[in-house]
Amino acid sequence: MTATRYLRFPSATLSVLAAACALAACTVGPDYRGAPAVAPEAASAASFVRTPAQGVTPMHAPSQWWLALNDPQLNALIDAALAHNPDLRAAQARLRASRAQLQQQRAAELPKIGASAAAIRMRQPNLSSFSSSSGSSGQDQSSGGSQSTSSGRGPITFYTAGFDASWEIDLFGGTRRAVEAASDEADAVDADLADTQVSLAAEVAQAYIDLRDEQQRLAIAQRTADLQQEMLTLTEQRRAGGTAAEVDVERLTTQVENTRSTITPLAAQVEISLDQLAVLTGQAPGALDAQLATAQPLPALPASVSVTDPTTMLAQRPDIRAAERRLASSNAQIGEHVADFLPKLTLFGDLGFSAAQPGHLFRKSNFSWVGVPYLQWNLFDFGRTLGAVHGAQASRDEAEARYEKAVLAALQDANASLSRYGYQREHLVTLQKVQTSAERSATLMRQRYRAGASSLVDLLDTQRTEFLARQNVVSGQADLLKDFVSLQKSLGLGWQTATPATPGQAG
Repeated sequence: MTATRYLRFPSATLSVLAAACALAACTVGPDYRGAPAVAPEAASAASFVRTPAQGVTPMHAPSQWWLALNDPQLNALIDAALAHNPDLRAAQARLRASRAQLQQQRAAELPKIGASAAAIRMRQPNLSSFSSSSGSSGQDQSSGGSQSTSSGRGPITFYTAGFDASWEIDLFGGTRRAVEAASDEADAVDADLADTQVSLAAEVAQAYIDLRDEQQRLAIAQRTADLQQEMLTLTEQRRAGGTAAEVDVERLTTQVENTRSTITPLAAQVEISLDQLAVLTGQAPGALDAQLATAQPLPALPASVSVTDPTTMLAQRPDIRAAERRLASSNAQIGEHVADFLPKLTLFGDLGFSAAQPGHLFRKSNFSWVGVPYLQWNLFDFGRTLGAVHGAQASRDEAEARYEKAVLAALQDANASLSRYGYQREHLVTLQKVQTSAERSATLMRQRYRAGASSLVDLLDTQRTEFLARQNVVSGQADLLKDFVSLQKSLGLGWQTATPATPGQAG
């Protein structure tokens, strides 16, 4: 026999329930209409303002842009960082926390149901003994002290079991607005995670490029120092034979020591870059020494870089998506506070059985139920709710300003990255021409010096120029690679696995 056959709700209660369900369709507060248009002409243009004339192809760029560099070690490092980096794990934990908060807000829309059972055993005092004792005190004294005795009642056992439920009817959509705000915030934290992935991939790539740049320049310095040491040794032999002056030996010694002075800081910087890469991949400093300590060439840039249009860039940048989702969340919070102006209806219900014996607990005669519609309306709070609404509106305005700033900053970032990349390509061409000229000049000067047609000062000057030119070319190649990485980061690449939604249309 179930409890439901005993339920009989009065018509007034059913009327209240029907009215509550009708009102629950209402949702107060402003509806979100999407993010405002920011710099519409620049955002919808066919290309960026600073797009270089050469080296760029207007097409959709791949998300895993580092694969275009064809460097297996770089690919492995980025994969390791995306799997083990502590910052990324922290961002993933924040996402789980935001989704748990959303789950809590959604649960607030549903009833709370509880069950209880108890077995109570108690002994009640016999209150009549106290009254009879006080009323017969004179009689006891007159009868020579005879007393009447009475014992208390025996222990009583009471059993009860039942279910209780409460449900706050979302009459004006305050709870729904809270769920909407929590959902938008969870989406924003999801975008924050994607932004962390974008930044992490770029940071690993730049640290790797720094490492290879430093190793290449260190190798050049060591080879140059070795060649200069050979010339110094030869000159010392010539001085011993009387065919070279002491000043020539001192000049060559100075040149060798100057070159060697560049080796020490480069060697230290190599170790710093190795440790940085280890920490980025979630490992202890020194963990990558055996894997990366051997010098390798810089990654090779593709002949042309794919660059999307501004509209696609704005849609795929996760920081803009995060700002837009927080704007939507702050807009929903206005409605959440506006609902506090209006009444709140809570339904309470209790179904239970009680009896003095366990075997009689679930008899029909021992069944009871209570149904209570409870209406609460905070009519006078002296501006507390109004202040909360005004605060939510101000937060919405702040979120809108932050979104506008994010869009403008993204446009600036992309254009600046394109400009640096284009000019660095031209600068590298110039540096390579200087290197070619310096190498040819040094070769000719060495021939003239051996033939006695030029002085040692001229030879040392051309060798110093050649050394600097080689160092500058390697640095220029590394700078161009890092500009390439910055460009990919500015386009918001490195996270998405599918075509992202346009800001303002999600949620």
